[in-house]
Amino acid sequence: MLRNNPRAFCLREISVTYEGQNEETIVKTPDLSIRGMFISTHRPFPEGAVLNLRFRLATTNAEVCTRGEVRYCLAGVGVGVEFIGITSDAKTAIEKELSLNARNGNSSKKHKSNHNSKRSG
Repeated sequence: MLRNNPRAFCLREISVTYEGQNEETIVKTPDLSIRGMFISTHRPFPEGAVLNLRFRLATTNAEVCTRGEVRYCLAGVGVGVEFIGITSDAKTAIEKELSLNARNGNSSKKHKSNHNSKRSG
């Protein structure tokens, strides 16, 4: 079964901090969709944790600052995050980025499996 929303690996940089803390978490380039992203990190975050996200889109160079709620955690692999309180401008920028990536053949066509069926997006 395919995901509900198109996804792409289309960020230049990303900054992730656990809300209420100052420490920045080291992450690898995430898998982005209009509703959220999968962030590859070895750091575990509990479901429901709120992360402050700042990232720059690779094609349009737009910067997005928003919050994300951890929807699931795969220990040692990463976390699935759903955007919360995202602005309409940020959402539009992500939609444009995903559209450009799909047109250029850079979208991620991952399939759902049993262990990631709770993923949002």
